[in-house]
Amino acid sequence: MDRIARFAEVVVRAGVNIQPGQGVILSTDTAHLEIARAVVEAAYAAGAAWVEPIWTDGPMHRSAVDHADLDVLRASRPWALQRIREWADQGAAWIVLVGDADPHVLDGADPVKAAAVRAEETRARREVIMNKLRWTAVGAPNPGWATQVFGEPDVERLWQAVGTAMRLDEDDPARAWRERAAMLAERGAALDTLDLSEVRYLGEGTDLTVGLIPGCHWTGGGMVDADGIAYLPNIPTEEVFTSPDRRRVDGVLRVTKPLVLAGRLVTGLRLTFEDGRITSVAADEGADIVEAQLATDEGARYLGEVSLVDRESRIAKAGIVFHNTLFDENAACHVAWGQSFPFAVPGGLAMSPEERAALGLNVSGVHTDVVIGGEGITVTGTGPKGMVDIIRDDQWVLD
Repeated sequence: MDRIARFAEVVVRAGVNIQPGQGVILSTDTAHLEIARAVVEAAYAAGAAWVEPIWTDGPMHRSAVDHADLDVLRASRPWALQRIREWADQGAAWIVLVGDADPHVLDGADPVKAAAVRAEETRARREVIMNKLRWTAVGAPNPGWATQVFGEPDVERLWQAVGTAMRLDEDDPARAWRERAAMLAERGAALDTLDLSEVRYLGEGTDLTVGLIPGCHWTGGGMVDADGIAYLPNIPTEEVFTSPDRRRVDGVLRVTKPLVLAGRLVTGLRLTFEDGRITSVAADEGADIVEAQLATDEGARYLGEVSLVDRESRIAKAGIVFHNTLFDENAACHVAWGQSFPFAVPGGLAMSPEERAALGLNVSGVHTDVVIGGEGITVTGTGPKGMVDIIRDDQWVLD
């Protein structure tokens, strides 16, 4: 099989694990046309009943940012909400192809409008994804993304890096992902047995203590839907993660990899937390776009995820910055401000928003991952047995 066909096979078989007769939504950029066609072909070959492509395009989005009113960019549309509910009712699978085709398309745009989200639609998508749909997000190589990584449109080199990160070099990539997912699940189970009350990240420029919700669950590798069907929400995935108590985060962090946010590059980002809330933002470049997103809603200034990744990650071993959150977040430990994962607490998916908030889960229209790990990072946990080492100098040490 050629690499695009292998890519599509991993997305369909290991990612969303399409079942015969299932519908599929494919969210993709116009720059990913060839890859999107291969994914559609693989989906139908796996037995999909129908595949509906949902197209995006950077220049078209720039036109909206330049000319549409801010209120319009933020307003949810009844027809879009109804469409999301219909997909959920039909039990569709959702595939998202990412990979910024033009990282400079929003240069010079109003940062507030560039960061605008349709909050109600975003929450509706997340709710159906977490409750009813199997989904996966995967990076799709293209010249614009390659230029951002290497300074030139070397798509061949990018394909080599992406192929390694996605285990396309294995004889059976889907089986390799099942094995990797099982190992990450074991790490999550080991963390669950510790009943940790907090974790602490310590590294150059970072000293962050994060409180955890009693009984919270650490997720590693893949997930299983309500019908018992396994899937991988992200490919690649190298993390074990949970959602913290949004009210119990204190200290400082230094982001160790560049962040692409609303089409803008953010470098040297530093944040300060007090009683859970981000109170200070500083950056070498792009602080304004971060501030714009944090102003989206009240929950945007609180954490919704803490994650553990060590240097054995294939993305870490690649030794490059992918300038793509899906990849870079899996290179080292990271946290995310914004929306929490209700499944991180027992019975969380069945709870009302008020019940989730009372436990400490966060609610927001955004969810932005930032890498704070890498060489020198140490992570410890505190629980009934006292303090335990989890990661020491970027190496997993917890048994």
